[in-house]
Amino acid sequence: SERARLLEGGLTQEEAERRAGFRVFGSKPGAYGAGLQALIDEKGWQTDADLAKAYVAWGGYAYGDGAEGQAAHGLFESRLEKVEAVVQNQDNREHDLLDSDDYYQFEGGLTAAVRTLSGHQPATYHSDHSRPESPRIRTLEEEVARVVRARVVNPKWIDGVMRHGYKGAFEMAATVDYLFAFQATAQCVRDHHFDAVYDAYIADNRVRAFFEQHNPAALKEMSDKLLEAQQRGLWRPRLNSTHDVLVQLSA
Repeated sequence: SERARLLEGGLTQEEAERRAGFRVFGSKPGAYGAGLQALIDEKGWQTDADLAKAYVAWGGYAYGDGAEGQAAHGLFESRLEKVEAVVQNQDNREHDLLDSDDYYQFEGGLTAAVRTLSGHQPATYHSDHSRPESPRIRTLEEEVARVVRARVVNPKWIDGVMRHGYKGAFEMAATVDYLFAFQATAQCVRDHHFDAVYDAYIADNRVRAFFEQHNPAALKEMSDKLLEAQQRGLWRPRLNSTHDVLVQLSA
């Protein structure tokens, strides 16, 4: 048992029992995040193990039963090894999982950590509690697909965000960043989702001209992120020609 292992490690029975009961983990006191944003944005990772290591390093602090952010990374890892399902609750419709880095850092990061430490991909769910009287639970893959269709490649949303010029281009590019990060961490994005984003943001001449006029830096960064998805094997595009186009735009 966990308590027995801790006793063998030299802890007193009282301390072993206390630590064996740790179930709530998070960032160290005064910190926030899961340690993945800079790692992914700066291409500082190579394998799942790199993502898992960062997630555990940032989130391995125990809370409760006298612990207020006590470093317990080994215990955190032992908990993650036994996880069978990851569940993220969302209680509002003001945003979605592809317009904030928090979702992929926590939901995706936890999934990557469990996959690395346990050797299996956990079932991952995204729970919509925006209407408490009728909650909806979808798999993470289903939720990503829903958001891609409903917002990300929706012509009405694209037209609306384009009215905001520079900022609108930034929002579209950020969405691509988050889509990439979810595939890197949770492996929940299908090839046709990336294809749809490429078609809507790059292949569409009107939208690409908008980027070129209002925020060419966003176009370059977005193209570089899509190219990285291909290079890492996270996206196998429908058309081989996408590679050459992205190489040119990201140069």
